[in-house]
Amino acid sequence: MQKLIRPCHVVSILLMYVVQMTATADEPKEVPAAISRIQEQVTADAKKRLEPLSTIDDQQPQAIGKYSSRGDAQMFLADFKAAVGDYQSMVRLDPATDTSHWRLGIALFFAGQPKEAAAQFDKYHAFDNVDRENGIWRFLSHYRAYGPEQARKELLKYEKDDRPPFPEVYRLFDGSMTPEQVLKSIPEDLSDAQKNSRLFYSHLYIGMLQVVEGKDAEAKQSLAKAIENPWPREAGFGPNYMWHVARLQYFELK
Repeated sequence: MQKLIRPCHVVSILLMYVVQMTATADEPKEVPAAISRIQEQVTADAKKRLEPLSTIDDQQPQAIGKYSSRGDAQMFLADFKAAVGDYQSMVRLDPATDTSHWRLGIALFFAGQPKEAAAQFDKYHAFDNVDRENGIWRFLSHYRAYGPEQARKELLKYEKDDRPPFPEVYRLFDGSMTPEQVLKSIPEDLSDAQKNSRLFYSHLYIGMLQVVEGKDAEAKQSLAKAIENPWPREAGFGPNYMWHVARLQYFELK
């Protein structure tokens, strides 16, 4: 005997369909082919860079530089604890490197040690009280360690000018600008390099804020734009390192 479908059952089925479609829409898409190729290439490069650094003699004059190079390679391969160890070895051999060692702070953040990371960024602030990028990482570390209210309460205040786009990006973290406003604040009449520089840092740190806020799908979109930006890989040490940070965080979300 054929069963009748009651109206309440129809409503339930429709609700289940809507929930399923919404969940599917929110799920992160597959990794774009271009980013997959980049990931394969940089992984191969980092492994090659690591090969001659399997053993380091602390007594050799090049030891600090080798720990630095090996720490970077470990970091780029997402072996965060090993990167922390190598960066700390640099400090052990030369304590003067501690206060300016922002890479150690970032490695600690990725290694799941946000309190230690925050302490490292406090040291860096004593070394350079202009660099708002350090204040951003301190905020991200405090967010992970103590929660959003404490992080915003202890957000560092800066009085001196910083390089663009950090004055605007920092306002994202103090809550006085939205991601859309940060991006719209980038002038149109810039050279390609200047514009790409500002877009890179804006997308990177919009993405990092979305990460700690648990907005993974939005974070992946922001970080993907940072990864696909050509400027940081051509700009030198610091920007290139931060490009790797965008890449690492993107794949951590997977």
